[in-house]
Parts: sequence; C-alpha cells; structure tokens
Amino acid sequence: MKKKTTTKKSQTDWKRIDSMKDEDIDFSDTPELTAEMFARGIVRKGLKPVPRKTQLTLRIDTDVLNWFRKTGSGYQTRINALLRAYMKAHESKK
Repeated sequence: MKKKTTTKKSQTDWKRIDSMKDEDIDFSDTPELTAEMFARGIVRKGLKPVPRKTQLTLRIDTDVLNWFRKTGSGYQTRINALLRAYMKAHESKK
C-alpha cells in the first residue's frame, strides 16, 4: 500500500505573482494606515520583555471602581500604572 503524503501542492500561480508590479496590487480592501495607528503601535525589539502580570482579587471601593470604568477601556491598565507610580515614588524615599 502506498503511503499518502500530507502536504498538498500549492495551487497559487507563482509565475503570475512574481511578474506583478506594485501598482498591479489591489489594496482596496485594506484600510489606509494613519498616524494614529502608528502612534498606538508598540515596538518591543531589543527591549526587556514585558513582565507577566498576576491575577488577583482586590477589593476596591465601588465609587473608585466605577470612576475608573467610566474612563473607558483599559481602566485596569491605568489602575496598574497608578499603583506602579505610587510604588516607584515610595521606593525612591528609602
């Protein structure tokens, strides 16, 4: 019995792709990149890895939590940033 191969031959017309010029490519379904998109981007090359976060249960006053939630998406990250700033401010006092 002959063993079946698991790889399939590409059905892409590579000769046609290789002969295409940049101006022949249709980008109509791709959104245009804006300055805001680049501003929100994060480049991590050559930087220290982002430290892992620990999930925990933390009791916060309801009004404080509601205020942070009203500030929109990413409120937990903002809370973390404030706690980090507090930590660094108190580390420098020692």
